[in-house]
Amino acid sequence: MGQMLKCVSPIDGSVYAEREVLSAEAAFEAAALARAAQADWAARPLQERTRLVMAGVAAVGAMNDEIVPELAHMMGRPVRYGGEFGGFNERASHMAEIAEVSLADIAVGEDETFKRYIKRIPHGVVFVVAPWNYPYMTAINTVAPALIAGNAVVLKHATQTLLVGKRMTQAFHAAGVPQDVFQNVFLSHDVTNDLIAGRAFDFVNFTGSVGGGQAMERAAAGTFTGVGTELGGKDPGYVMEDADLDAAVDTLIDGAMFNSGQCCCGIERIYVHESLYDAFVAKAVEVVKGYKLGNPLDAETTIGPMANVRFADEVRAQIAEAVAAGAVAHIETFAEDDGGAYLTPQILTNVTHDMRVMRDESFGPVVGIMKVSSDEEAIALMNDSEFGLTASLWTRDVDRAARVGDQIETGTVFMNRADYLDPGLCWTGCKNTGRGGGLSVIGYHNLTRPKSYHLKKVTS
Repeated sequence: MGQMLKCVSPIDGSVYAEREVLSAEAAFEAAALARAAQADWAARPLQERTRLVMAGVAAVGAMNDEIVPELAHMMGRPVRYGGEFGGFNERASHMAEIAEVSLADIAVGEDETFKRYIKRIPHGVVFVVAPWNYPYMTAINTVAPALIAGNAVVLKHATQTLLVGKRMTQAFHAAGVPQDVFQNVFLSHDVTNDLIAGRAFDFVNFTGSVGGGQAMERAAAGTFTGVGTELGGKDPGYVMEDADLDAAVDTLIDGAMFNSGQCCCGIERIYVHESLYDAFVAKAVEVVKGYKLGNPLDAETTIGPMANVRFADEVRAQIAEAVAAGAVAHIETFAEDDGGAYLTPQILTNVTHDMRVMRDESFGPVVGIMKVSSDEEAIALMNDSEFGLTASLWTRDVDRAARVGDQIETGTVFMNRADYLDPGLCWTGCKNTGRGGGLSVIGYHNLTRPKSYHLKKVTS
């Protein structure tokens, strides 16, 4: 038996699932089958591909009662939240609705002598490496538009959510998407690198850590294979003096703590105007004190364990370092905090950007809150980060939000909301958050290549 991938459940530390990785030979064979099947898939009418993809999405939805507790076992999200199908379906449905317009030929001009236009051509085989924190929603961001555009897709899921890829491919195959066109694979890091370096794929989409993204780019170096990445984040919230305080507290603290803080665009640092600071902190502390930490299979649990003990250890280390340097921790340790995966959510004040908790990605249920006196100060602090995914601005003034947003180094600017992917907008980042973009018409453009047609009708 070869190398085994093991999903260790954060609920009790037991091995919940394990799968054997493919050998290099078998992995290259899978990619070759995808390549062989892709042309016939792309030759099908766009409407047929779209219909089959959406039938696959519906088939995933039909499994939701099984999927929700499965996710709780694998990565700890409480069952009370009902899983990911709402966002999964919303994103796929939007991409299906805009497919015809997004993939339409771009007419450049036609007269008696010439016809000129640009087509959107599928890359071929798209490799999707999906993360564990929102394993269905992050995967569908690329899987649905890639298939609709005429690509074949090879999906590799994180070990922490080992069963998700098989669920998705089974559902799509049952709906009529050919097996070789959409494949789930279990791979080691070495074989993954060999596949990319060996030009097995025509485009790679990776969501995960900065180190993982760098490994993908290194593997692709010199192959001219496109690599799209969505990596780390340290997303800020900024509460201005005219903000709706209650709404700001509810949304930003939920954005910081939901899914045990394990959200790509979760709020990890908050800057509050000095006139609202004390009230904001007081309300935020009361919200967090009301959380119920516990087994995610319990319907009363509002915050479950982190997906892995080592993730919780990193958050504990950041909190301890901050407190040792003068930060104030406002939440007493919950009785259910076991020193392992079950972690007390925490609010810190008296924090500075000298502390790792305000610089490094925490990806856990902790948020630091700082007082600011002006937009200029808040902008400087928000930009003082190696990451750039989203920022959440709280004000009643749309023009002011736009002006501040123009000066923030992020891929998305929110006003009076946070932690949401609008499929009509491009999901993208800058700096160490990565490059590329998913969803929206731009998502289709990144999953296809332009091909120009310059057709001369007469030669005399």
